[in-house]
Amino acid sequence: MPATIGGPAPEFSLKDQDQKEIKLSDYRGKKKVVLVFYPLDWSPVCTKEHACMVNDKKQFEELDAQVLGISVDSVWSHKAYADKMGIHYPLLADFQPRGAVGEKYGIYLADKGITGRAIYIIDRDGKLAWQKNYDIPVVPDIKEVSQALAGVK
Repeated sequence: MPATIGGPAPEFSLKDQDQKEIKLSDYRGKKKVVLVFYPLDWSPVCTKEHACMVNDKKQFEELDAQVLGISVDSVWSHKAYADKMGIHYPLLADFQPRGAVGEKYGIYLADKGITGRAIYIIDRDGKLAWQKNYDIPVVPDIKEVSQALAGVK
């Protein structure tokens, strides 16, 4: 059953591009979280999406939020991608078992072996406050995400 607005965000623990274990609960009571599910490192649309996130990182920080990117790529792919793109927020490897966290959020596309493109905002209490799915070839409107984030207590 996918995550629902107002309900608890499904917990997870994944490694980032620096092999650091990141848990959603690490941010509970401290920061809002912007979970950015994207299909694959290195693809053109994902690259544009991350370029927008990197450019607007300060805005997310001002709104007291931590951005976390999640895809089915490996830690090593994330490391090379983050280094190339100048990404300084965690890119989490939903690699083994493939798409397990995406499945919890209802965004894993088993027939394609990737997650879809979606953004989830989780409040400081660990509840899902906002969510939007995007078509895979569409770059999310980061301004829309920022506005939604500004409305989350």
